[in-house]
Amino acid sequence: MSIRINNLILDIEEETELLYKRAAIKLNIKENHIKKLKIVKESIDARKRNNIKFNYCLDIECDDEEKVIKSITDNDIRLEKPIVLEEIIIGERKLTERPVIIGFGPAGIFASLLLARKGYKPLIIERGENVECRTISVEKFWKAGKLNIESNVQFGEGGAGTFSDGKLTTKIKDRRCDFILEEFIKAGAKEEIIYRGKPHIGTDILKDVVKNIREEIISLGGEIHFNSKLQHINYNDGRVKSIIVNDNEIPCEVLILATGHSSRDTYEMLNNIGIAMEPKAFTLGVRIEHLQDFINENQYGRFAGHPRLKAADYRLVHNIKRFNRSVYSFCMCPGGEVVAAASEEKRLVTNGMSYYKRNKENANSALVVTVNPEDFQGSSPLKGMEFQRYYEELAYNLVGDYIAPVQLVGDFLKDRRSTKLGRVMPSYRPGYEFRELSKCLPPYIIDALKIGINNFDSKIKGYGASDSVLTGIETRTSAPVKIIRNEFLESISLKGLYPVGEGSGYAGGIISSAIDGVKVAECIMREFSPGD
Repeated sequence: MSIRINNLILDIEEETELLYKRAAIKLNIKENHIKKLKIVKESIDARKRNNIKFNYCLDIECDDEEKVIKSITDNDIRLEKPIVLEEIIIGERKLTERPVIIGFGPAGIFASLLLARKGYKPLIIERGENVECRTISVEKFWKAGKLNIESNVQFGEGGAGTFSDGKLTTKIKDRRCDFILEEFIKAGAKEEIIYRGKPHIGTDILKDVVKNIREEIISLGGEIHFNSKLQHINYNDGRVKSIIVNDNEIPCEVLILATGHSSRDTYEMLNNIGIAMEPKAFTLGVRIEHLQDFINENQYGRFAGHPRLKAADYRLVHNIKRFNRSVYSFCMCPGGEVVAAASEEKRLVTNGMSYYKRNKENANSALVVTVNPEDFQGSSPLKGMEFQRYYEELAYNLVGDYIAPVQLVGDFLKDRRSTKLGRVMPSYRPGYEFRELSKCLPPYIIDALKIGINNFDSKIKGYGASDSVLTGIETRTSAPVKIIRNEFLESISLKGLYPVGEGSGYAGGIISSAIDGVKVAECIMREFSPGD
């Protein structure tokens, strides 16, 4: 048991050591009576940017917490009981084959980790390379435009989040969140991710984190096959029987499908064998780049560059009622770069990435507009996927060789091709050329982006500056389909098939995907016990 204190404030120039003194005053006890102080959450209050403060939530352990709190009448102070995680009662039905996990992104990693710790010795199938080799393949693509369609920004150990900002924010409230964060820290992430208001790992650190988790899974009897691609699922009497991987048949009775949102050939295979899926909304748009110094100054005023402040970020949204759409920022990467993220030949895709220090010159964010199933009507659940492909091909064909089309904001708003850069230099590799983005996006997306930019300029003065850079195109913010599952997280079409994570339409980032993986592992453990 501990005492929870909310809304304990420090000025920007005050050191965190003062938290002990402030907490003791709040609790009317002596400072040396505090046995343990834990920062539960730290957030920056920059509403008055020339008077920035830090807001803390703390857990305090001291002698006789109940007696201490009895005399306090403060809504920000309460007793906090420890969270007791639900004990999983292992099912009686013994597996004859080890569970198989397809995909080693966040959902696959955490499903595998939990199963491995409970003795299930999972077999993991990952179409891409391990993170060390994958990094080399990705760098070749960024430098020379040589795409490995099986191992790239979308496919490989760690999933798409490995080459991103490593954001750990989520809107869901789930007891498993702390478990996920604690496991990341054990594997090498910074301890601050457990309490910072907007935590991130950074792609440089995330690579080591996923490697360390991989090694633990292997040490517990798990087996990981890289460069191994799921081609088909065999079934009998409505239940998974085996899978075909690299033309070899593997017996299987429990199959966790954690492929990520870009495994389009897997969607096609599932559709061909009759797995129930439905189209879902996603977004389409561009990447926008500003100077990071501009974002810092807008957010922090005279404190921009202060050693206690990280690179500033933003989150913007505008609902356009007459279009029945929203335009918003997504995956904002402070001090980062725009990266080539294609996974299919002759289709152009962008994404954003930051290292832990977030110290590059530009800030970038996806600037995207909602696309609804009504926009790609048709009988196939894969119509949204084909919609994505169509515009990715248009973007590629504007230049070729994965060279991105770029347009300055001022020229975009005036429907003209850019001819020269201003203060902001595009960060996209392997290269860029000036083109009109209206030639690779639907008119209603272009119109919504213009409205959004003008609206956001009223919130961040200078957001719509004429020399800000737009790079096309952003298409992979989420899966274009949902694989329908029941209350036990199992496909309604095939017993033993567990669609999970972002690629199955049930998550939207690293944390939510990891939690979904844990939930599926728990469901499997409740039904099955490990095989011999």
